[in-house]
Amino acid sequence: MQQNSILLLTVLVPITGSLFLPLIGKVSQRLRNLLSLLLVVSSLVGAIKLLPTVLAGNTVLLGTHFPGGINFTLMADSLAVFMAMVSSLISAIIVFYSFDYISHYEHSNEYYAMVVLFLGSMMGIVFAGNLLVLFLCWELTAISSWRLIGFFRKKADMLKADKAFLVTVFGALLMLIGFIMVYIQTGSFEYADIRTVLSTQPLSNIAVILILCGILSKSATLPFHTWLPDAGVAPSPVTALLHAAVLVKIGVYVYARLFLATFPVDGVWNTVIPAVAGASALISAGAALMDTDIKRIIAYSTISQIGFIFFGLSTGNPIGIVGGLLYILMHGLAKAGLFLCAGIIEQNTKVKDITKMGGLIKTMPLTAGAFLVCAFSVMGVPPLGGFFSKYLVFMGSVNTGSLLFSLVFFIGAIMTIVYLFRLFSFVFLGEAKVVAYEESPSMIIAVILCALLSLGAGILIYYPNALVQSIVRQLPGVTQ
Repeated sequence: MQQNSILLLTVLVPITGSLFLPLIGKVSQRLRNLLSLLLVVSSLVGAIKLLPTVLAGNTVLLGTHFPGGINFTLMADSLAVFMAMVSSLISAIIVFYSFDYISHYEHSNEYYAMVVLFLGSMMGIVFAGNLLVLFLCWELTAISSWRLIGFFRKKADMLKADKAFLVTVFGALLMLIGFIMVYIQTGSFEYADIRTVLSTQPLSNIAVILILCGILSKSATLPFHTWLPDAGVAPSPVTALLHAAVLVKIGVYVYARLFLATFPVDGVWNTVIPAVAGASALISAGAALMDTDIKRIIAYSTISQIGFIFFGLSTGNPIGIVGGLLYILMHGLAKAGLFLCAGIIEQNTKVKDITKMGGLIKTMPLTAGAFLVCAFSVMGVPPLGGFFSKYLVFMGSVNTGSLLFSLVFFIGAIMTIVYLFRLFSFVFLGEAKVVAYEESPSMIIAVILCALLSLGAGILIYYPNALVQSIVRQLPGVTQ
């Protein structure tokens, strides 16, 4: 099969397949579940098949022209394929986890349709070859995440889903205005054309600000961060999907795609972005230290760790950028594990307040072990994968002389250790305050897999590091 056909199928198979899942679910829930997993895995397989081509320095392009100068363009390069592999791998684990978690809830047909559509939309963003395709798929994720956050249909849940939708769509509209300004300045929405025109001149700072508003709102970064902790009302596999693999990682991917791979920006942004990311990391870490809702604590942790990713990508240093991209993988695996563990705990105990838990390591030892391994990875404890990504981010920062920002994020790293140990202690140690039941098979397999992958990615760090280094060498906006 030709590479451009694989590219098209990687995007369209999950999007079109999601439309049929509700119908199949009316016939057989087991068949629906299996098909959902296969649709997600198809994107993973497609990305893997594209990998050798893009690592060789080639770009796979697929375009269709419409009247009025509007083009539908897909593009696969090493950055896009890496992000597609990370997102589809973690999404597949989450869908497998959902088999037991979602089985006794209403609206399960809609759940699987929205999850798979969500993943397909992410593939559209990742493989977009122009700003119009990017924006279209960006908004598809907003619609599907809105339905997923409001899954339980309670009035309070729907209000929080509406909040997430309004914040991210408002940011997206500002970003669209920024894209229009890019078009006015360059005469094109195509990445390749934009890169050519802007290779000798920076993009307007107003356009940069507008685009950053969209990126920061989707990635739940200060000052657009408040919707993400509220999204914890969604089922735990949904929060894992939002935090670990897809939604908030869209922002950091688009930042890398536009500001590292497509057009140069004024040097002042190398100070502004770390400053915003540092403030977001510290404030959200402080909130995680104070909150008592298990999923809100992990959500604040996500906001904090996203700051580290922006920090790495904004250094402009190849080592820091490698660290930032590795952070997407390592944080995705570990944070998915933490949220999925929280789902097992919440579903079995019916309790969200960590001060009312305790002693669960005795009745849920596998969950406790997986949680601790994933927490260690987020903390940056060697030899887990999170250690290497965090180390490289700091090395990149030090190499550029950003000692003040390095100190700010070092404080954030210490706070990460404190709030995650606090969380583990309240939930799993001490006297038992709640009754816990048996750990469900598909759910426990999923969290153990996240823990093992977090450990394996660290022990075998040579391979993901070599992959990401190859990606960074191909980024045109990075000075080697």
